[in-house]
Amino acid sequence: MPWSVRWVGGPGAQSQKQCKKSSFAFYQAVRDLLPVWFLEDMRTMEVFHWEDGGKVSLYSPSEALLYALVHDHQPYARHLLAKFPQSALAVPSQSFSCCQASAPHLAMAVRYNRVRVLFRILKAVQAFPPAERAAHLDRRGCSRVEGGKTALHLACELVRPECLLLLLGHGASPCLRDGAGNTPLDTLLQQVGHAPVANMRAKLLCLDCLFLFVPQDLRFAMKQQLLDDRQQWQDLLGESRFRCLVGLAPPSLFVGAMRVLIRTIAPEHFPEALDDLPLPHFLKPLDLKLES
Repeated sequence: MPWSVRWVGGPGAQSQKQCKKSSFAFYQAVRDLLPVWFLEDMRTMEVFHWEDGGKVSLYSPSEALLYALVHDHQPYARHLLAKFPQSALAVPSQSFSCCQASAPHLAMAVRYNRVRVLFRILKAVQAFPPAERAAHLDRRGCSRVEGGKTALHLACELVRPECLLLLLGHGASPCLRDGAGNTPLDTLLQQVGHAPVANMRAKLLCLDCLFLFVPQDLRFAMKQQLLDDRQQWQDLLGESRFRCLVGLAPPSLFVGAMRVLIRTIAPEHFPEALDDLPLPHFLKPLDLKLES
């Protein structure tokens, strides 16, 4: 809860200066990976940040988690998500998020490629009521800054295969469209069509993972472009992927079988249950070794 600046010492300009100093000290402490108990003492007793309207506030667990994400402070993120699962994933104050519609933590984890913290967030979200869980998983970013992209769109845009598979396995929808009308599949295909070719292996790995979760009848904007430039896309994707994407051939028996097997895994058991699939190790989608 915000306090009047008169309550935290002196005139407004002096209070704002003190807030900036204490706020930067907390940022540095998280950046330097100081112990969790020390950070929590700072957050709850010593540190304030300045809000619009001449108010100062204590850092919330949500805002502290954003700092932990930026600096990959995994023990601190784990503590915040375990002790404050709801408030750690709540909407932060306006000075931390341009859009107050919902919390940005999933997108932030994908943007910084914090795979282990993303895994912790997704585990925490699984305990939420279904509607709240879906709102977190499929949260669209600010239309002005992020183009209405979900965390799954972002994983495709930045070519993050581990993040992509974790989001899909925990129930993120591959069918939602961003502000430009693109599905995550469209976003990924746009990246496949761009240089550098050196990153093509990761792009195709993302495509293979996404393909296990995408409905066969999904309508996607890039389909006509694939058909118009058939030879180019066949060279990029390989003939079997191309034919399946544009509907000229059904998925292979292996892909069909993998889709069935993946759907038997409940989100709360993902990705641990991948190890229990009746498949040799080299045929499994990704080797995700994450502590639960």
